[in-house]
Amino acid sequence: MTQDTEIIVIGSGIGGLCCAGLLARYGFEVTVLESHVIAGGAAHSFVRDGYHFDSGPSLYSGLSYSPSSNPLRQVLDLLEEDCDWLTYDAWGVHLPEGYFRAGVGADGFCDLLIELGKEDVISQWRSLQEKMRPLGEASVKLPLAAFREDLGAILTVGKYAKELLPYLPYAPKLNAPFGNIMDQAVTDPFIRNWLDLLSFMLSGLPASGTVCAEMAFMFAEWYRPEVLLDYPKGGSGAIVDALVRGLKKFGGDIKLNSHVSEILIENGTAKGVKLKNGEAIRARRAVVSNASIWDTLGLIEQKKLPQKFIKKRQEMKPCRSFMHLHLGIDATDLPAETECHYLIVNDWDRGVDAEQNVVAVSIPSILDPSLAPVGKHGVHVYLPATEPYELWEGQSRNSESYLALKEERTRVMWQSLEKVMPDIRQRTELELIGTPLTHERFLRRHRGSYGPELVAGKERFPGCTTPISGLFCCGDSTFPGIGVPAVAGSGIIAANTIAPLGNHLQILQAIAP
Repeated sequence: MTQDTEIIVIGSGIGGLCCAGLLARYGFEVTVLESHVIAGGAAHSFVRDGYHFDSGPSLYSGLSYSPSSNPLRQVLDLLEEDCDWLTYDAWGVHLPEGYFRAGVGADGFCDLLIELGKEDVISQWRSLQEKMRPLGEASVKLPLAAFREDLGAILTVGKYAKELLPYLPYAPKLNAPFGNIMDQAVTDPFIRNWLDLLSFMLSGLPASGTVCAEMAFMFAEWYRPEVLLDYPKGGSGAIVDALVRGLKKFGGDIKLNSHVSEILIENGTAKGVKLKNGEAIRARRAVVSNASIWDTLGLIEQKKLPQKFIKKRQEMKPCRSFMHLHLGIDATDLPAETECHYLIVNDWDRGVDAEQNVVAVSIPSILDPSLAPVGKHGVHVYLPATEPYELWEGQSRNSESYLALKEERTRVMWQSLEKVMPDIRQRTELELIGTPLTHERFLRRHRGSYGPELVAGKERFPGCTTPISGLFCCGDSTFPGIGVPAVAGSGIIAANTIAPLGNHLQILQAIAP
């Protein structure tokens, strides 16, 4: 059976849904094909025994107000959709120096330095803030919604030329490693370690490998007066639901349990896809892949792609994978000051990107009790982009060796969580473990990775275009950063590149403050 649509989007991750929703807003007939039974890709939520768990991202900012510089907020505004947002102002950090409550806002980190007895280096942090101020202003003056990957960008980006002119001298710094700016202002080891940690949580790389534009955006978002962090009521799945509602509102469609096995290429042009069940769906205008760059290559007959293109994509290094621990726990007598998010760093000397060194903890039911049964909490613990796929490669999921490896590789997660809740093992009533093989299987992620590990100043992300006419890409493989703002931005850029220039300019009017 053959169906027909105007544009096909492969995958319903945040990038794919932002792209599809915006294309529908532009007036295209759009069909999203998702291989899983749940939309959302790495950002989907799932329910087990009454607990609502996030599968991936859990830390958000710039979403509870509008207009905002957050690309996801811009897409939600364009789709006329929203979530109910819960806000908070700090997270807990267990560092080698001890435990601290790290507040956001203009003075949040200075308060932490005072608590550490490091008042004498506050001037270094203030100097860095001052150096980052114009870079942060530049990063938010030009919305990602203005970008497209063709000559039309001269007009869409040029629309902001007057506002951007004073910031033109800073453009080279935005594209360089953030470590360059850090080196000019900061010598204190603790501040440098902290900046490496923030860089790593944004990009999967320390400051020396993180593009400065990402950190400029973060400084503009987190270190300003009266800022708050956000969490969607109902969990991360509420964001996915809002994007799906917006897609459908503007006439788009999403088909779950629809696994794409091949992208159909005819005479050098993408013409549709073939599903695993043999069904073909034709695309009159374009195909957009929200799969990783490596998984996308696997959907195309290699002889139909330029060998140079194949080689370049295959040589791109994927970042390491994740380990996940989802727990359902008894919340009886849990201290009232328990935070909804924690970061644990075991050893600064090993580096923030060392295996099993940094552990993240999310307890969103602290903010939203509806995410867990009465008197319970759902806990998500994960190792962010430090788990080597090679340890798991070839393991059988039902083997004793696999179960033993899961127990071994989660030990540091339990130990880290015990710093937050010393009696966590006695409280635990439900335990789910996710490995790189889980990522590979359920999220269709090449080697369980969240995207390429590209060093700022040395390597560039490939963008949304390909040598195949009518074939575009979006997601964490195409735009710097492994977080939600980056993938949302990638979806925006892909949709804009497909859309007529005049329509794009109209969209920019709609998001103008």
